[in-house]
Amino acid sequence: MRALLLVNIASSRDRDRVAVLTSVSGDEARAVALRFNLGTVLSLDGLAAGSVNSNFQLKTNRGTFFLRLYEEQSLDGAHRDVALVNFLSQVAVVTPAPLVSTAGERLVVISGKPAVLFPWVPGTMRCQASVTTHEVRAVGRALAQIHRAGESAPVGSISAGRFRPEDLFQRIDRIERANDARFVSEVPGLRKSLELAVAGRDTKLTQGLTHGDLFRDNVLWSAQGEIAALLDFESAARGPFVFDLMVTALAWCTGNVLDESLASALVRGYTEVRPLSDQERAAMLSEGSLAALRFTITRITDFAMRADSEGPRVVKEWKRFWFRYLSLQALGQDAIAAWGT
Repeated sequence: MRALLLVNIASSRDRDRVAVLTSVSGDEARAVALRFNLGTVLSLDGLAAGSVNSNFQLKTNRGTFFLRLYEEQSLDGAHRDVALVNFLSQVAVVTPAPLVSTAGERLVVISGKPAVLFPWVPGTMRCQASVTTHEVRAVGRALAQIHRAGESAPVGSISAGRFRPEDLFQRIDRIERANDARFVSEVPGLRKSLELAVAGRDTKLTQGLTHGDLFRDNVLWSAQGEIAALLDFESAARGPFVFDLMVTALAWCTGNVLDESLASALVRGYTEVRPLSDQERAAMLSEGSLAALRFTITRITDFAMRADSEGPRVVKEWKRFWFRYLSLQALGQDAIAAWGT
């Protein structure tokens, strides 16, 4: 008798909340399991994780797996992402390798979307209130290992990225054209702040592979308190290492205030693997400002502006990163450059 397949996909009303934009049928789940020799499918559950792609937990009689459908990446972009993650999994970066089908494929097409399968990694995510200096120090080391590993990444596996300053200016133009009363008054301040951050940028900073999105929900922790996996390299791109460091600091070290003890621990962990140059320390305020503006702007365009028509897929409040931007300006360059010293 065929095993019962439970396909727990959110209703159309709830899909934004659980980050499932494209449904996967029972027949499609069985076909992909056969293609990857995963055994008999027992269940497929849409996951309340991520904000861009459709993510699922796939259970079979041979184990548990993570299935991702790329909603915005082209086939070429998805291939690049999968190739990069596969490379990183082999060079001391704690991230699971994509599974390979019986035909030798790491990327397949499901419901017209590029799709990839990973082994399920057990672990937990940290809420901001529970983050410790020990943990952010470990995150800093892990980020530096990504930067080191990228030095030997395959040619063509690192993109220029989708969040360059010119891309952010285009998004500000979109906000202005939308003429939404909620945001139109924010446009002049955002544009001026971005112009100042870009003008103050050092164009000769050391660059390479950056994760670009190493937030708390992209790090899994084992029961022993160690990093079990680094996730979601879809925003990975070539860029200044110190920009990536500041993205991570803003993501991990800010609750009601920007906690400088956490930020110092993160930078200290990073420099244990990859020391910062004086030039990079001198750029921490400008790169951090750009990082804060990047997430302020994209959270307006990708989440807040969709709230009336589609509803945000995952709640991501843009004002939290505007607060981070203002916090950096209040601290000043000297205080930020001293983190981790």
